[in-house]
Amino acid sequence: MMSFIDPTTLILASIIVFFGALTQSLIGFGLAVVASPLLYIVNPQLVPVPIIVMGFAISAMTLFRERGHLQFNGLQYALLGRIPGGFLGAGLLLFAPQAILGLVIAAIVFIAVILSIFRFTAPINRLSLFIAGVFSGIFGNIAAIGGPPMAILLAGRDASQFRAALSAFFVFSSLIALAILAIVGLVEVKHLWLSLLLLPSVVAGYLVSGRLIGRVDKDKTRTATLILCSISATILVIKSTSALI
Repeated sequence: MMSFIDPTTLILASIIVFFGALTQSLIGFGLAVVASPLLYIVNPQLVPVPIIVMGFAISAMTLFRERGHLQFNGLQYALLGRIPGGFLGAGLLLFAPQAILGLVIAAIVFIAVILSIFRFTAPINRLSLFIAGVFSGIFGNIAAIGGPPMAILLAGRDASQFRAALSAFFVFSSLIALAILAIVGLVEVKHLWLSLLLLPSVVAGYLVSGRLIGRVDKDKTRTATLILCSISATILVIKSTSALI
């Protein structure tokens, strides 16, 4: 069972996932944005399937905690957008070489950082939700980073409603993403084992966040997250570029 990952890699991956889960539990998104570029550097097979499973787990737990603040109105249109977007992302995974995928993942992270910094706003309606869902599907099935398009669109809500809405979206969109990846043959048994091995780190991050919510500055946490994402994406660019050369 452990032949596909060595203990040192597993420990490092567990630490990365813990901090990603902690970040997502505190600010509503961040598990994939923080973890995906770092995990791809550590071991490419950790992206996207295990991260999508981890995202489902942390989102389900966060949704349970924030269920009283959930307003699901309109999110079904974003979920519809995840389907065509998901197939587009899965198609790239099937045909792109590993180094190119590394550059694509880094680009997705940089896009997420730029969108978060400049705080672009758009009216929340059926069309904007569907479009956000399409981009969420593309990003999510390539790099498990499906949160930024929806996070930007829903940014005007208060913190509890924001976490609840995003968590509900992630619960269902993760299932859509896994179904699409399974249809195209990109889900293997080893991915499920890796997900189980990393699940304790997700639970630990969630439990620690429960003690920190209300005690940490959300804006400072967000800023630190964006800085970390930029650094990790830059490292991934360097590694992927050197592999191409």
